[in-house]
Amino acid sequence: MIKVHSIETMGALDGPGLRIIFFLQGCPLRCLYCHNPDTWKTSGGNEYSSSEIIEKALRYKPYFIKNNGGITFSGGEPLLQAEELIETMKLAKENGLHTALDTSGYYTCSDSVISELLEYTDLVILDIKHEERDMYKKITGLEIDKHRKFKDILKKAKSKIWLKHVVVPGLTDDVEHMESLEKEVRTFPLERVEKFELLPYHSLGEMKYEELGMEYPLKDTEEMDMDKLKELKKHIKLDCLI
Repeated sequence: MIKVHSIETMGALDGPGLRIIFFLQGCPLRCLYCHNPDTWKTSGGNEYSSSEIIEKALRYKPYFIKNNGGITFSGGEPLLQAEELIETMKLAKENGLHTALDTSGYYTCSDSVISELLEYTDLVILDIKHEERDMYKKITGLEIDKHRKFKDILKKAKSKIWLKHVVVPGLTDDVEHMESLEKEVRTFPLERVEKFELLPYHSLGEMKYEELGMEYPLKDTEEMDMDKLKELKKHIKLDCLI
């Protein structure tokens, strides 16, 4: 059974075309700018079998066919349920659905489980929190090693790749970081990297922290200035940058 936090139908941001997105319950990362702290706990959520998930997704298959859409598993961190997802991804492919994983690349299962899961994953949307060890830990609270190991496994797979990175004022918004980030992206197989996106930090999740009685880590941080983000993009020379 797969623990699902919430479901979005007809989403247009988490993969190509229109998609049904299953946000899975549980995440070990504690990102400073996380806007879904309610997904952190591994307990809670609604449980679905693989067949129930695919049955729900197939209701929208006519829309997927029209615009190359499909099914996306996001989070939370979907790789925490990687073993359970294998059967679901298999069923999705058997039913002609395009499959995507939106992940930070952190997992607790064996490497072989991740390799098998990627066999049935058409697209991996990978969130690069930071390319340097110290900053990765500062942002997420965890070590970077699992992310790097996932990257190694992904490089050997056949999945297409979208990369994304959140730009936070005073944290990840300097030129040196942009240049280092470009080098990091170039370590991926660029022939499979279809997109690299710099996402502007926003504080929309602050209200959720208040509702949960939690202190928002970046409460004094201004939202990302879009003009500055545009200037920062100029320091990254990659065809896949959007």
